[in-house]
Amino acid sequence: MRSRYTGRPDGTLVKTALVYTRDEHDIDPDSVDHDAIKVVRRLQSYGYESYVVGGAVRDLLLGRRPKDFDIATEATPNQIRKLFRNSRVIGRRFRLVHVLFRDKVIEVSTFRSSESEGFKNVFGTIEEDVQRRDFTANALYLNPLDLSIVDFVGGTKDIRARRLRPVIPVGRIFREDPVRMLRMLKYAAACNLKPVGALRRRVRRDRSLLGDTPASRLTEELFKILAGGHSREIVDAMLRYRLMQYFLPEVQSTVDARGDYRARLLGRLGALDGQIAQGPSRAMMLSHVAGDYLLEYSAVAAMQRIPFREAYYALKAFLAPTTPPNAEVERAIELVFENKGRLVRDEAGTEPLRSRRRRPRRRRRRSNSEAAPAGSAASRESE
Repeated sequence: MRSRYTGRPDGTLVKTALVYTRDEHDIDPDSVDHDAIKVVRRLQSYGYESYVVGGAVRDLLLGRRPKDFDIATEATPNQIRKLFRNSRVIGRRFRLVHVLFRDKVIEVSTFRSSESEGFKNVFGTIEEDVQRRDFTANALYLNPLDLSIVDFVGGTKDIRARRLRPVIPVGRIFREDPVRMLRMLKYAAACNLKPVGALRRRVRRDRSLLGDTPASRLTEELFKILAGGHSREIVDAMLRYRLMQYFLPEVQSTVDARGDYRARLLGRLGALDGQIAQGPSRAMMLSHVAGDYLLEYSAVAAMQRIPFREAYYALKAFLAPTTPPNAEVERAIELVFENKGRLVRDEAGTEPLRSRRRRPRRRRRRSNSEAAPAGSAASRESE
């Protein structure tokens, strides 16, 4: 094992990281994506310090084959863009580069400064970048060319001990981004990493912050949870920590009011987890979440004949504040009531709501006498 040293302003060297060589860990070289290696090799050949980072390194140390490979580098987005013709710069507040391959996208980010807040476009050094990572298990830097791991925060030992420990001070980690509470539970379930006591206590203190998260992010996290193959364990933990009252409040209130609902919901999610390898649609995922609620506990459950519109609004209210696309909500309703003989279409027809949305009007062509004068606002808008 080697050590990494960083120079101070006064010229002295200070030990900042441990460097694990290829012989000191169990990463399978064949599990490292060859396109990620190409990207790092090219960046390094031009003198830019570059590594595979984050979840990919964590999964490799756990003996898994990662789905995605992200790269961090000292090169700026413009410098990265010049090196890769098959790339594009994305983002406004913090710019990233997507290097495009035929079957994948490799995301390349510039080291972030310790002065960064949220996703502001402030770049820094690798020593600063590591302090912006959430958990030590996600704060490891892998050089795929020699398979060495640069570890500033003890993440390698934490993974070996199956321990989830924060990099960001525990008093700040969830206040900066409440969604990290959900990620903590996902890592615990999917990676068998037990959160340290300070994290568990902080979740209970800060859980109300989740209620301020934009609906779009909550919706994205909902589908990540459902598609990950560990939704039963994650939702069970969310109920124990009472995060669900800020994520899907109707789920929490139904669990509190009806003692048998929790077991039925978790049973449905367990069945979904067993089907993930088959690639269920997002509508199918929603039907697993909402099936028992709509059939047994919702306002429409007691109806012998359920109007489609009533079922639609009942499911939308159940999923609030998340906002899945309406077409997926409607298809989920069809899946829940399939072969039940209780769902009826609206009196206007037999098609779902999405098929009967008002069509946009065709614009009437102006006659010559009605044409906007040259140079007017209307004329400029039509150019």
